[in-house]
Amino acid sequence: MSIYHTQDNSFKLILGNHELFVEFLRDFIPIDLLKDIHAEDIEDLSERFLPLFQDGQDSDTVKRINLRGKTPLFVIAIVEHESKVNFRSSFKMLQYICLVLDNYEKEENQKTKGISSTKDFRYPPVLPVVFYDGPGPWTAELNFLNRTALGEVFHKYIPKFEYELVDLKRYTQEDITRFNDTISLIMLIDQLETHDGDSVLSKIPREYFAKRALKIPENLRKVIDDVITVLLDRLDYPEETIREVTMQITGKEGNMLFDGFVEAVKEERRIQREEGREEGREEGREEGRLEVARKMKVRGVPTDQIAEITGFSVNAVEAL
Repeated sequence: MSIYHTQDNSFKLILGNHELFVEFLRDFIPIDLLKDIHAEDIEDLSERFLPLFQDGQDSDTVKRINLRGKTPLFVIAIVEHESKVNFRSSFKMLQYICLVLDNYEKEENQKTKGISSTKDFRYPPVLPVVFYDGPGPWTAELNFLNRTALGEVFHKYIPKFEYELVDLKRYTQEDITRFNDTISLIMLIDQLETHDGDSVLSKIPREYFAKRALKIPENLRKVIDDVITVLLDRLDYPEETIREVTMQITGKEGNMLFDGFVEAVKEERRIQREEGREEGREEGREEGRLEVARKMKVRGVPTDQIAEITGFSVNAVEAL
């Protein structure tokens, strides 16, 4: 299933980057303690546990977060993209939790023999998170107790943990833009459902883009470029459009190009409405590209970049 693997790979890139993972926790998990963690506090343990599962979800993530001066915290993040809700999620979380705690106990006993058998030994907390951006509502039980038969009778003896559900569809565009960080830009693009011919960036609030443009840290530009490419490829955007969007978002001319393309889209729609003929549509597209090229040239964008983005030759750009 190509959609599954495409989105799976995109979030493997996101959750694999510790700076973006910190932003993910701060934005979507309502725990004050998580507001103070930093990328350098995180250790990725995913490769230690993923081989034990055979369902192909290689974007599952297991992180150890070293809370300064305190017991470490383990975070298990399962990404669900399927059109069908995965009702096994709570049991899979239980499997992960048991593996993580068993591994932690063994490591602590290697440091101090028999430490886990002492009265004061404490197991670390484990935060289970399911990130879901499928098309329908998430209807699976959050608490493992509710997936167990006769739970009302044997509730004392059944694990009662609940995983934190992050359902992207429950967040409005306004909610996400309020985060005003790098990962919020990715989430906005991930919310796009179809390629309807409109500019990608015209679907993002202009005020938000103005704040975020050129503010992506240099060390994150490559991973953001890769993630956005994967997400837009999922929606069947042509390669040329994907290249334009990623350059506008992560390139140095992002803000200027955004202004030009929004204006070009508006101009094209105006001409289409007025003419209604194929000739008019073609002229509108041509005039829109010319206007974009002129604006970029005035603003000092290099000629070769203008040519690449608008499709004109270098000589044609120079002649404007």
